[in-house]
Amino acid sequence: MRYCLLASGSKGNAAIIESGNTRLLVDAGLSLRELQRRMQEVGVDAASLDAVLISHEHSDHVRGLGPLQRRFGLPVYLHAGLHTCLADKDLPGGVQEFETGCRWQLGELEVEAFPVTHDAMAPVGFTFSSEVGKVGIATDLGIATRLVEQHLHGCRALVLEANHDEEMLRDGPYPWPLKQRVRSSHGHLSNTAASQLLDKLLWDGLESITLAHLSESNNLPDLACRAIGAMLEGQNLCSPALMVASQHQPTNWVELSG
Repeated sequence: MRYCLLASGSKGNAAIIESGNTRLLVDAGLSLRELQRRMQEVGVDAASLDAVLISHEHSDHVRGLGPLQRRFGLPVYLHAGLHTCLADKDLPGGVQEFETGCRWQLGELEVEAFPVTHDAMAPVGFTFSSEVGKVGIATDLGIATRLVEQHLHGCRALVLEANHDEEMLRDGPYPWPLKQRVRSSHGHLSNTAASQLLDKLLWDGLESITLAHLSESNNLPDLACRAIGAMLEGQNLCSPALMVASQHQPTNWVELSG
C-alpha cells in the first residue's frame, strides 16, 4: 500500500492511495487539467483510478470532481445527502452514498469514514486498510475528538492537518472573523493541536507522518516540523519519517513495507 498527496492547502486538495490493483483518489480540489498533470507527475494515469472519495463539499476539495467524473465515468463516494450541496451537481451515475462511521471494501482496500468537526455539512476523515496495515487521513478538523483518536489509532502512516501557527494567525492579515473561524472547534488544527493529537497516536508501528493543509498565510513548514519534531524527540516508541505536503507540487510516494 502506498499514497501521495497531489496538493494540500486552501487552494486545493487531492491525494492518491493504492494497494495492488486498487487506486483511489481522495478529494478532487484542483481543476481537471491540474489533477491530470499532477497525476502524470507521479506516474498515474487518471483513467486508471477506480473511484473518488470526497471528505466534504468545500470547493478546495471538490473543484475538479464534476469534470473528472464526467470524463472518466468514475464512481464517486460521498456522505449521504452531500450530493445536493455540491456546486457542480452534474454527476451522471456512479454516485455511492455512505453514512458516517460505515466501513466498506473497495477492491483491495477497506475504507472507513469517521466524523470530524468542520464547518461543512458532514465532514469526514478516512482510514484505508490492507493486509500490510492502515493509513489515516484527517484534515479540515477544528478539534481532535476522542472518536478521531479512536479511528486513527494503530495507523502505520498518518496524513494530519497542521494548519496554522497560533501566533502567526493572531498577528497575521486575516480579518478577525476569519481568525475566529480558523481557531474555532469547526475550523482547523493548529501546529500545537496536531502535535497533541499525534502524541496520543504514537506506537511502535508508526512509520510516516505527513503534515497537511498548511496555511500559506499563517504557517511555515519549519514551524510545523519544529512543533511535531519536539514532541517526537520526547518519546522512544517510534521514529516516523516526517514530511510536509505542499499546495504547489505532489509529495513523494509513501510506501508501507510488507
